[in-house]
Amino acid sequence: MINCGSRKHFFLFIYIIAIFIPKLILAQNCGCAEGLCCSRWGYCGTGNAYCGQGCKGGPCFITENYGISSVSQIVSEPFFNGIANQAAPNCEGKGFYTRSAFLEALRSYPLFATAGSSDDNKREIAAFFAHVTHETGQMCYRNEINGASRDYCDETNTEYPCVLGKKYYGRGPIQLSWNFNYGPAGKDIGFDGVNDPDIVARDSLIAFKTAFWYWMNNCHSLITSGHGFGATIRAINGPLECNGGNPEPVARRIQYYTEYCQQLGVDTGNNLTC
Repeated sequence: MINCGSRKHFFLFIYIIAIFIPKLILAQNCGCAEGLCCSRWGYCGTGNAYCGQGCKGGPCFITENYGISSVSQIVSEPFFNGIANQAAPNCEGKGFYTRSAFLEALRSYPLFATAGSSDDNKREIAAFFAHVTHETGQMCYRNEINGASRDYCDETNTEYPCVLGKKYYGRGPIQLSWNFNYGPAGKDIGFDGVNDPDIVARDSLIAFKTAFWYWMNNCHSLITSGHGFGATIRAINGPLECNGGNPEPVARRIQYYTEYCQQLGVDTGNNLTC
């Protein structure tokens, strides 16, 4: 017969087992020895590459908010406002692009500037904001200059057909353009990009989410794989700017990128131009 004191100790033991056994099982299911982490790719080891972002089991030490906290430390208020404050008082984008909206949108894209080395992550942030600075005129514009005169409708795209009266010119931090971008961006993020493309210029959170959506689908891997800043220029506006198409905006993008790398204390890496 078990007395009351023994029962308490027994149930306490069961409670502790219930807490820790699942974690041990998770690590063992990855095939890792005790004390080792199972990385996002299924390999065993220690350190940030194994126990950091995406860790599947073992003594993982990066929380769910790792991406937000680490990027927010780099994209500080002085860094962000140093760009946003350049917008003149009469700019349509004055006060629209905020650091809080940027960080909230980031929650949906945790791999942004967290998947590479520390220097890679800083270069990715510098590259992202270099393009944002150029595309928005230092966060002055929500809409493409003279965009209303352009439809950007690809009539051959039957999955996201253009809607009569709607125009798919550039909007947001990285000027989202064309129906074949508005459609899938809206589908992934949760808005009707084909029927209401204007929402990107009305809602700052959606605006930043579209910028992240385009970046993660077209530019993110270029930085982390070492292709350089020039490759991101090509991914964003290559047909119009690269190979001598329009050297002036290319030079401005590179100038902003170089400045931001200096501010973040990292070298620019190779392949600056496209």
